[in-house]
Amino acid sequence: VQLQASGGGLVQAGGSLRLSCVASGRTFSDYFVGWLRQAPGKEREFVAANSWASGTTYYPDSVKGRFTISRDNDKNTWYLQMNSLKPEDTAVYYCAADRSGSKVVGGTADYWGQGTQVTVSS
Repeated sequence: VQLQASGGGLVQAGGSLRLSCVASGRTFSDYFVGWLRQAPGKEREFVAANSWASGTTYYPDSVKGRFTISRDNDKNTWYLQMNSLKPEDTAVYYCAADRSGSKVVGGTADYWGQGTQVTVSS
């Protein structure tokens, strides 16, 4: 099983980016999928999760209203649309998947992508 994250880059504050996570090796139709981030010197932080089966989404207050997680079942892919980006959103973003939503949110998911760097300049 492999998760491949992409879409990061350098953007000015207020801009947008869309991250993608392509999964291979199995389908995640009954998994929670999500995104977490880690800034230098900080712990990994949950930013979005989605119940693949029900479509319910979860966000922390820090990104609610700005970030949107979505998925394409046919492509075994999920996305993170990030709008109104702020310098404090600068981090390496990781996609993750697990049967347990709490493990995705808690940063202990079984499956992880390699990370993609997002840098927001002020």
